[in-house]
Amino acid sequence: MNLTYSKVRGGVSLTIGELRLEVTFPNSKTARVLYMPVSGRRGKSLVVISDSYVEPSIEEVNGALRLSTGELIIEVNPDYSISFMNNRGELLAREVKREVGDNGLGGLWSSQVIVAKGRGFYGLGQHQGLFNYRNHEVYLLQRNPTETALPILVSNVGYGLMWDHYSLSKVKVSELTSDESRIEYWSEDVEAVDYYFILGPSIDDVISGYRRLTGKAPMLPKWAFGYWQSRERYRTQEELINIVKEFRRRGIPIDVIVQDWLYWGKYGWNAMKFDEANYPNPSEMAGEVHKLGARIVISIWPIFGQRTEVYRVFKDKGYLIPGSLNYDPFNEDARKEYWRLIEENFAKVGIDGWWLDASEPELDRPRDPSSDRGTWTFYTGLHDSTTAMGKGSRFMNAYPLMHTKAVYEGQRRSMNRRVVILTRSAFLGQQRHSAITWSGDVHHDWGILAGQIPAGLNFSISGIPYWTTDTGGFFSGDPSTPAYGEVFTRWLQWSTFCPIMRVHGTWYAKEPWMFPEPVYSIIKQYIEFRYRLLPYIYSVAWMVTSRDYTMMRPLVMDFQNDEEVLNIGDQFMLGPFIMVSPVTAPVRRRRVYLPGKNQWFDFWTGKAYTGGSYIDVDAPLDRIPLHVKAGSILPLGPIKANSSEPENPIELRVYDGGDSEFTLYFDDGESYNYENGEYCLIPLRWLSSEGKLIIGDSSGGYCREVNSLQFNVVLVSEGHGTGISPSKPDYSVNYSGRSIEVKVK
Repeated sequence: MNLTYSKVRGGVSLTIGELRLEVTFPNSKTARVLYMPVSGRRGKSLVVISDSYVEPSIEEVNGALRLSTGELIIEVNPDYSISFMNNRGELLAREVKREVGDNGLGGLWSSQVIVAKGRGFYGLGQHQGLFNYRNHEVYLLQRNPTETALPILVSNVGYGLMWDHYSLSKVKVSELTSDESRIEYWSEDVEAVDYYFILGPSIDDVISGYRRLTGKAPMLPKWAFGYWQSRERYRTQEELINIVKEFRRRGIPIDVIVQDWLYWGKYGWNAMKFDEANYPNPSEMAGEVHKLGARIVISIWPIFGQRTEVYRVFKDKGYLIPGSLNYDPFNEDARKEYWRLIEENFAKVGIDGWWLDASEPELDRPRDPSSDRGTWTFYTGLHDSTTAMGKGSRFMNAYPLMHTKAVYEGQRRSMNRRVVILTRSAFLGQQRHSAITWSGDVHHDWGILAGQIPAGLNFSISGIPYWTTDTGGFFSGDPSTPAYGEVFTRWLQWSTFCPIMRVHGTWYAKEPWMFPEPVYSIIKQYIEFRYRLLPYIYSVAWMVTSRDYTMMRPLVMDFQNDEEVLNIGDQFMLGPFIMVSPVTAPVRRRRVYLPGKNQWFDFWTGKAYTGGSYIDVDAPLDRIPLHVKAGSILPLGPIKANSSEPENPIELRVYDGGDSEFTLYFDDGESYNYENGEYCLIPLRWLSSEGKLIIGDSSGGYCREVNSLQFNVVLVSEGHGTGISPSKPDYSVNYSGRSIEVKVK
């Protein structure tokens, strides 16, 4: 039987009774599958912003309809199942079942079964304690804490599946054979089955394909990669300023101080203004913090108390989700008004960044007019209400995407200053809004710490690069106690190597000086370590923006062919060179797997080990196990008070064992001028067989602003070029933008 089809832009359409199946190609490595009633209409995607298509070749092969771009092959089989193959004809996945039906909500439920090649499946956002989803079931629903719904699933074989569905969904991955798995995907309320197959072959290629569809991740300002200090909460303008002063007095680096909620005081919940009784001059407060070399990020909610003027205005204009105290970010005018209030009341007085709390959303339903707040839920409230775009049940998981859109697009219209958003939830495409997601209001014990690591790794491999936690847990322990001091120390050591290093919590203050020795000195040491890493971290951030790279990397991303890493969710790479193995129990030794066939150097001792093996690593309280891949060039800057101080000299630690390349990145750290070429790139290249380091010619419009640099080159060996402190250089060279070759061995 020959399949009857019609051509559409980028592919084909087939009619199956009262349903329509479309297979199209947004690009040569991505296919879109759309399945819906013939009479139905698919609205504009909230997630996918690419409108490009490529035209495939079309032929009939053994009764199947074969579409090919030259890189990706799709076959629609005679039974209307769909096979996904690479250009060698290797079958990667086959959708064997596809159903839709009336859900009683005015839309459709959908159900699919996909037989997929792979033993490791990752992504889906953030789910406490889960890493490889094989033989697990996950509900995709935004909830605090640590449940973030991102409907993208990545196989260790090197492809991804992304669903453009916004409703409650459920994913179950089951083992079929040693190399095959069964994926069951169900959604509660959709217009259509609408999903994308993204071909690698590397996992980095899959992430790049995802961002090609949904948007690039812009550069964060450089200060966002420094140390963040937060607490629930600083209660006065004076207290906030004095905290920053105390950091400076003690010589502890800091870039960000965070003002949590209730600063609005007498004006009511989230009134978008400071109560003058405790914050008499916000502009003066911001100015003083800036003079001290730090920035302020402020907590802002999507909920307005019934006694606030903002609530009355939003209610009168129809900007609230019906039956709630939450504004409706699916309403474009509501988004613009929300940003206008932020700009007028906070940006113009000097506040630097936006902490968008409760963005799942935590939906408040009013109790009575005399109460400012309501009762809140994460699912039922929005599910049974409506948004400006339609039923809450259909759009609910996309709330954080639209909420961050309000602030990102508002600020981009208003000023040439990089956006920083910290938020408690996320959805597909949110990387394009400069959003940092944190894992929510977690507790502080060892089990929670251990479960946070795979949660963060799965979030990162879902394509959104910037993630953080409440270091030490939101519900904090007592810093004066040995047990909590140890938990906090291990958590902070891990946070040093997260994309964003941030301390926050309630019940107890957690500034470094709240902890007794030896914990205090260890905390100070790791904050200083973060600043030594800034040249590396900021250059990796440029890789995120320019190359769709991932900063915090599950081992499967770099060692895709090493089956041992498929279930290792407590080790990861920070960038291309550093492997981090956090300690998640009150122990002084842990087992570490060294992946791949290359050698690894212990960061603390310089001792070299052979890859493809397990080792037991000493982990005294002041040491997190770190290993650097042989064939690495690790740039380390000076310890400094904040990120804006000069990075000069830069130590270049060379870990021999193979050739290596890395590019140092510099810009003004503040503006979007880098989008117009205002940056400076300095290429580094290590040629192992020649024992030669080449510091290449600089390039880019910002190089005129990069003063001459001193590079201290260290060839790492056992006992040499180790630890946090600057090493005695083997060679020092002065660099002014022209290529230099350094013979090191």
